[in-house]
Amino acid sequence: MNGGCAFVVGGSGGLGSAICRTLASEWEQVAIGYRSGKEKADALVQEIGPDRAFAVHCDLRNMDSIGSAIAEAAHLSKKIGTMVFGGGVPISQPFVSKISEPQWREVLETELIGFTRIVSATLPQFRKQNGGNFVSVVSVATHSYPPGDALSAVPKAGIEMLGRAIAKEEGRFGIRANMVAPGIINAGLGAAFLRELYTPKIWEAQRQRIALRRFGSGEDIAEAVRFLASERARYITGQTIIVDGGFSL
Repeated sequence: MNGGCAFVVGGSGGLGSAICRTLASEWEQVAIGYRSGKEKADALVQEIGPDRAFAVHCDLRNMDSIGSAIAEAAHLSKKIGTMVFGGGVPISQPFVSKISEPQWREVLETELIGFTRIVSATLPQFRKQNGGNFVSVVSVATHSYPPGDALSAVPKAGIEMLGRAIAKEEGRFGIRANMVAPGIINAGLGAAFLRELYTPKIWEAQRQRIALRRFGSGEDIAEAVRFLASERARYITGQTIIVDGGFSL
């Protein structure tokens, strides 16, 4: 077992819950960070086990909320071994010409600035512990851009770059930072897109573009997160693992 707890920001969401379930098999405890999904977070605690998981309110738009959540997790588990960032906002897929300033502000404030707040609040705890690691869920769109994905990809690109900066500057304190970039995933927002966005014919054409000929699952992403968060990846930092079944090849 990895010592301490794995803190998952956005842990009550479709993808976040898959990550929490997977990490629970390797970490002493899992802190399920949520903003508005308290009922889902509480249900996930019961599923994993109250002795192995606990829910903490964590609003990415509020530094006080983030600081309180991290302090609570550190108090309950004594140590935060990994901070997994999977938070975000529900978005559509408009073309760049259709994106309004309020849309940009919402996603940048919640995702990119939210991540900077998480980093600012977590780094002192990691330094105090003499180690820790960040794993951020980003997007394959920052490596192979599909039209209509700018609203999601732009903040993810900033998160990815900040992850590399953390790796370079904080490595001397035993702190790592890595990223997981999903392709088309049938979980969370991706599942909603598969149900509601475009026609089945278009999605079938997309599936045929994938080398493995299937869309990914939440568990596929969670396994990559589990590896990067663990001691098995102790000499890996500043890297992005693309988990897209070969979509971007």
